[in-house]
Amino acid sequence: MTRILLKGGCVLTLARSPNLRGGDVLIEDDVVSEVGTGLRARDAEQVDATDTIVMPGFVDTHRHAWRSLSRNVGAWPPGRGTEGAGDSFRPEDVYAATLIGLLGAIEAGITTVVDWSPIRPEDALVDSALRAHADAGLRTVFVHAARTRTEDQGSSAPAIRSLSARLSDAAGPRTTIAFGSDVPGANDHERLVAEWAAARELGLRIHAHVDPETSGPGAIAELTRHGLLGADVTLVHCSSLDDEDVEAIAASGASVSLAPSGEMAGGLGTPPIQSLIDRDIRPGLGVDEERLTPGDLFAQMRATISMQHATVFDRKLAGKAGVPKLMSTRDVIRHATIDGARAAGLGTVTGSLEPGKQADIVLLRTDRPNIFPINDPIGAVVWGMDTSNVDWVFVGGKPLMRGGALEANVEQARNLAATAQERVATTARLAVGTAPWGVW
Repeated sequence: MTRILLKGGCVLTLARSPNLRGGDVLIEDDVVSEVGTGLRARDAEQVDATDTIVMPGFVDTHRHAWRSLSRNVGAWPPGRGTEGAGDSFRPEDVYAATLIGLLGAIEAGITTVVDWSPIRPEDALVDSALRAHADAGLRTVFVHAARTRTEDQGSSAPAIRSLSARLSDAAGPRTTIAFGSDVPGANDHERLVAEWAAARELGLRIHAHVDPETSGPGAIAELTRHGLLGADVTLVHCSSLDDEDVEAIAASGASVSLAPSGEMAGGLGTPPIQSLIDRDIRPGLGVDEERLTPGDLFAQMRATISMQHATVFDRKLAGKAGVPKLMSTRDVIRHATIDGARAAGLGTVTGSLEPGKQADIVLLRTDRPNIFPINDPIGAVVWGMDTSNVDWVFVGGKPLMRGGALEANVEQARNLAATAQERVATTARLAVGTAPWGVW
């Protein structure tokens, strides 16, 4: 048995057990064995957690890792969208883009990533994405949203079954397979009924994009009328909900994933944070794609709590009655951890520090000038910290980051990403006359 003892940190369990100003966490093999003070363990590797916050790793509930080659380019000019670039991807490009994206997530203290991947359903492409998941070492959910549909509405279900069986065989031990879908307009529910039934028959969780351009107000409530919404569904974005939609989500037990920075910067609308929490719907948080947003959940937590506070203050200034209370840092840190784990379908596996749960843990430095002195540990994580505070990252008890350095061949990953970026850009330029990302 492998034992690691995290000694003397400020432990945030984010569970029913109390937080500890000076506590210890014992990891045995891949799980949290004990949380307390004065713990001892024979033959354990001891990690000095003094001057750190020890907490569950962040859970990114929606990311497009394959788009990591287009980090930070901003809005797409006309004719430079990702679809054309995606058609140019070879297996080695998918691997490089996915790997560099997931390594970046580790450096941000993220231990679970829900990776929405609409890459073409070809064996080599999908295998490359899954190999990157395994090599990165994170806990992942691979949401495959391949274009399996043909003109025959009924033919999509057999394609989903065939693809799911192959994906399950190819996935690593820390990767779960899920089905990626959409929320259609008024005339496409027959197709959705067949697809979701096939996914459920296979035991797959369903992650559904709710795009305001195609899924306007009332679209979620319409899913309920077709018997589709349930606790095995995660709805992504949800910027165009009306009251009936929110009531339908609350009644069904479905989860919601918000990517507030990307949604606002990318034109998807204002995340309905207050409408959700008014009905006790606790969303998970995601990065979406790094083209327009930082690749960490520190930024997403700050966007979420700032938006909610702005909503409250706007109502106060307008003289409205029944103004809701301000979201607390304790609320939003749960959105980034245990609530996100539930939205990913992994609430019993990760998201809090409890005996028996997987040892997905991050140590955040509290002695850096950007955060010192620590007046409130949770407030420090939410309002003050960034990726520079990430010190150690464990997934399933295995250290993926030690003392601020990744346990990975970073130079090789960078070289692969640089080669893939240049090749995809060249191929897309030849195909459509312009590169899929800007030139500086």
